[in-house]
Formats: sequence, C-alpha cells, structure tokens
Amino acid sequence: MDAKITLSFDQDVISKAKKYAVQNNISLSRLTEFLFRNITTNNYATLEGLPIADWVNRVAEGPAVYETKPRSKKQLKAAFYKSKK
Repeated sequence: MDAKITLSFDQDVISKAKKYAVQNNISLSRLTEFLFRNITTNNYATLEGLPIADWVNRVAEGPAVYETKPRSKKQLKAAFYKSKK
C-alpha cells in the first residue's frame, strides 16, 4: 500500500531529478522509493557509508553533506522557514 509524504528539496535538484526521471521513464516517487528501499534494506553504520547511485551523482549539485548533529525544534523551525524564502 502506498503512503504519501511531503519532502522539501532545492528547486534546482528537483528540476534535475524530474529531467532524469523523464529520460528514464520513472516517476520521482518511484525514484525516491528506490533510493529509500536500497538504503533501508542494508546495514550501514553511518550515512557516509551509503552507496550513492550514479543517478544521485548526476542530479546532485556537489558532494553530499550530511548534517548528523542533533538540532533543537527551534533550530529546525528556523531552518524550515529560511528554506521557504
């Protein structure tokens, strides 16, 4: 059964991902599901240990930056509203 979620990404990343999805005849939902399925069915000790598929490298703007330090609700809220500007 499918469930809906809301995700926020940089607009440029979304545009590149949409273009990639069209070229490969797959929806963004299935592309995201594919990534989530691959990373959740293997055991990775850290985010840095995740294998990055070629398609992720093609749509990325640069090297992956992982923010793993915990942030307060206030910091998360501020970052969210800043990203909407």
